[in-house]
Amino acid sequence: MSIVSTLLLAQLTLAPAAVAAAAAERFDGRYFSGEGDVEYLRLLDVARRMFSPDPEYQNAAMLYTPEWNGFVEGPTWDAWWIQNSYGTTYSALPFYDEPLITFLQNAQDLWFDQMGDGRTPRPFTQHTGATFDWIPPDGCLCDAASPGRFIAKQGDGRVDIHDWAFEFTAAGIIMQAEVLLISRDVKAIARYLPKLERCAAFIETRRDPKTNLFLVGPAANLLAPSYAGWKRPDGTYDRAYLAGLSVTYVAAMDRLIELCTLAGAPDRAALHRQNRETARKGLARLVTDEGYFIKSLDPDGTRHGVYGAEKHGYFEASPNHDAIAFRVVDDAQAQRIYRKIVSIAGLRPHDFIIANDPTLDDMYTEATGLWRFGHWVNGGHWSTCEARMILAYYRLGAFEDARRSMRQLMTFAQQFRMDNPLIDFGSKVYQPNEPINLCYDSFGPPAALIRGLFEYLYRADALTLMPHIPPGITRLEQHFPIRFGSKRIYLATRGSGKVTGALVNGEPWKAATADSVVLNYDKTPEVACVEILLGGAESIAPWSPGGRDTQREPAMAEALSADLTELDARANRMRNFESALCDAGLGQRYEAAHARLAADWMATIHARRWLQAAGKLSPLPEPSQVAADQAYIDTAVKLLDGLEAELKRYAQSDDPQEQTIHRLWIDCNK
Repeated sequence: MSIVSTLLLAQLTLAPAAVAAAAAERFDGRYFSGEGDVEYLRLLDVARRMFSPDPEYQNAAMLYTPEWNGFVEGPTWDAWWIQNSYGTTYSALPFYDEPLITFLQNAQDLWFDQMGDGRTPRPFTQHTGATFDWIPPDGCLCDAASPGRFIAKQGDGRVDIHDWAFEFTAAGIIMQAEVLLISRDVKAIARYLPKLERCAAFIETRRDPKTNLFLVGPAANLLAPSYAGWKRPDGTYDRAYLAGLSVTYVAAMDRLIELCTLAGAPDRAALHRQNRETARKGLARLVTDEGYFIKSLDPDGTRHGVYGAEKHGYFEASPNHDAIAFRVVDDAQAQRIYRKIVSIAGLRPHDFIIANDPTLDDMYTEATGLWRFGHWVNGGHWSTCEARMILAYYRLGAFEDARRSMRQLMTFAQQFRMDNPLIDFGSKVYQPNEPINLCYDSFGPPAALIRGLFEYLYRADALTLMPHIPPGITRLEQHFPIRFGSKRIYLATRGSGKVTGALVNGEPWKAATADSVVLNYDKTPEVACVEILLGGAESIAPWSPGGRDTQREPAMAEALSADLTELDARANRMRNFESALCDAGLGQRYEAAHARLAADWMATIHARRWLQAAGKLSPLPEPSQVAADQAYIDTAVKLLDGLEAELKRYAQSDDPQEQTIHRLWIDCNK
């Protein structure tokens, strides 16, 4: 068994008295340690566990598919969606490492490899049987994609009147640009930057120069198809000014500017800067007197989303929490938006934010069935949105709101019911007849609970850390790295309050203000242990994270797992293959990480069975228990099958390193 599993066993088998004593002031988890608010620290630790093999909780690797060697939305959703992955991906990217980085990129390549070029047909058949011969414009991304399938418009509802995927495209720019700003991979930037600029140019085709807003039609919004555009007097639907598109576009341009600067293209950065500033000016037309954003503005002046108005008097959540989370608005306006959200009790009836409150009265269909209030895009809950809401909470110091959100998520996680969307205003799963549920969206809140601690603003030349540490936590240590190009950043804080100092690898670091610590790329060590001092606290000793995931131990519970003999043998070959890669100086490559994940996954299955036999895991009701246990086996098979298929492909590769890797794999199977 790996030390990963051993540590988890130790936590889960700790005597109740010891837990109570530890809870008084100190917590030592697998990924987080600290003092003070132990419940918050424990929630953080569980959040991070959801992105590594874990015997107790569903985790991200369960959403791997060998079909494209990447993430899939869920067992019942066989594609990769932009709006659904948005909050989770953005929040998790700083701490994603291989092979999750490759899994994510392969999934996002389903969008970028098939993106619109103005010439290539992307036919679509709706579940109703209706067919559409779409030719998406150049730079247009999609609702969702899988190999050979590219849904260039929102695929549900009255597809015949839907506009292209405009806000989807803006969100796609943000995610891919963030990938590149974090990795600083020159080859990847050269590949994707032209595509991202085509995406930006596509959105610019709808700019109205008189208003500096974008005119888009039905279902061009991110939480589509809840937006119908402008209903003309004759009953047809036309284009209107959509606030969410402008908000997301400004955030996208923030990142595209930095990416062009990093790529040494100042002229293109200047162009995007100009487009961003004019778009930001246009946004002022969509702000109410109270400081929050409406949903949309019709060309005839009709406003949608003015809370309390006789007509269209709802509050639209996503453009508002996104404007805070992505710093599209300044601190003063962010506070005004937050106060409005807090004042509307119906927006968070179960601690999760819902899409809107009260019901939408401007959809192109009646609010019944799938469209009824509290069920789907009309007032339902989406964890991709909750992730961005949590980032907004952190920025404003609303830590109790973030805590309540994670607590609510745990009510689903503990039952293996990580479903999305959530119906009944965020209190019930969308697919109750499935024995268990899992969607990528659902990992958004735990990812945001982690990213929100330091926010991580990636720039062309630096990473800015914005500490948002709950005041009850007086010591915090992250025992996992944050990525910054080739650098790995480990973080710790001492004290509470404003930043009063910082150390890197035990040495004073001058690039700090009361609100931030700036890590210039050229000056940051390859491995940087960053200790941030808050409220006048002092460093006790040079801090280092220690090695929690570096050793392996013999497997326990062999007697419980006789049925796993074949899978264990395959996993052992993967372990040997990983060692061979390390010996050949290839241990940092994706293939080694995938092999390590597959082997660790088998150790996790053994750990889960040991915990079950010892009565340390609460049983699930049937048939959920059988389905949950089978999900672990299925994941192991997929991880093994997927890497083996990749290695088989290397036999025909022209890449010398891939040829070497293939030979090493063959040697491990003799």
